[in-house]
Formats: sequence, C-alpha cells, structure tokens
Amino acid sequence: IDRRNLHFFRYSCRPDIERATEDEWEAQDVVDLVRIVRTAGADEGVGAHFARELPGWQWQPTDRGDELFFAIQARCAGLPNALPPRRLDVLQTPWPADGGPPFAPGTFDLVFCANLLHIAPWACTPALMQGAAHCLGPGGRLVTYGPYLEDGVPTAPSNQAFDADLRARNPGWGIRRLDGVAAEAEAAGLTLNGRYALPANNLLVIFERSEPQ
Repeated sequence: IDRRNLHFFRYSCRPDIERATEDEWEAQDVVDLVRIVRTAGADEGVGAHFARELPGWQWQPTDRGDELFFAIQARCAGLPNALPPRRLDVLQTPWPADGGPPFAPGTFDLVFCANLLHIAPWACTPALMQGAAHCLGPGGRLVTYGPYLEDGVPTAPSNQAFDADLRARNPGWGIRRLDGVAAEAEAAGLTLNGRYALPANNLLVIFERSEPQ
C-alpha cells in the first residue's frame, strides 16, 4: 500500500542534553539507526521503537491518512518524546498539509523514510527530497530504508522478483536506482552521505542537508 509515512526527529527534547557534535553523529547516531532498524518488530512499528530506544530524540510521526493514527498512538503510549501523529502526503505542500501549522524551515535534525520510494510514483522521490531539505537544518539527515538498484552491484534474485511484481501491480512503482535518487537529492540540496547494507537485501541510505551558500 502506498502510505508515504515519514518520521521526523529533533535531536533533543530536553535542555540538559547537548546537541551532538558532527563526530558524535557519525560515531554513534548512525550506529544506533542501523541497530534500531535491524531490531524493530513489525508489531511495534519502527517509529515507536525509535522513540523508545533513543529517549534523547523527540519524534513527530506522520502518515498519509489518519486511519492508523490510533495504532501509532497506542504504540507510543507512555513515551514522552513522541508527539501526536500528523497527516502528511509528500506530494502536498506545505508539509504537512493537514490544516495545522506547517513545519518551519530547519525544524528537524532527521527525517526517516522507510519503504516509500519503490511503492509510490516516481514523483514522490523529488517531492520527498525537496520537502526534507526544507524541514532539515544544515547538517540534518534524511535517512531512507528499502531496496535499491545499484550500478556495479548484482541485484539479488528476490529483489528482481519483487521489482517485477511491483511493476505488474502498478507501472509507476518499482525499485529505484540509487544514482537516480541521489541526483534528485542533490538537486534539492541533499548530499549522499552513507550507505549501509541491511538484511533482506535492503539498504539504509543517508543524505545530508548542505550548508546554505
């Protein structure tokens, strides 16, 4: 199902926790991200798992529709660093276009996007990059999770079959080429910063918000 759900994070919701330095981000936060994505259970939800495992990060969940808000709220019950979910479609601007106040420029330190690009029209890719670039401060990260096609890297048979199935279901869907996604990111002011292999032939790909010129 094309859900287009995103998770937004501010580094610290507590004034007594200092903002991580660039070196600390590289040394610890990426390690935490990879660990959390590896261990998140489907019945818990990645966002709730993030909020529980990283109490120093304030989490703003979003989803394309509000029909699953009750599930998000149930999973986040008792988590003081999880905000009420908001309705957001990456193709609608400003983010989120739900009648509430839009996200101000540079509001967030990290945007996490799982399993969106291949189960959505290609137009969602530049929209994601542009929206994330608007919401992230300089040095902020957009982290995407899912399968990618890469030049010089053999595509696993399971991903070949998955890609064929997606395109049969909807010609606008399909596993995206990483270089094409990175080009859209670059055009929006996001630079490819890291690539981490995860189980089931998925990648965690990190893009960094460039400093303003």
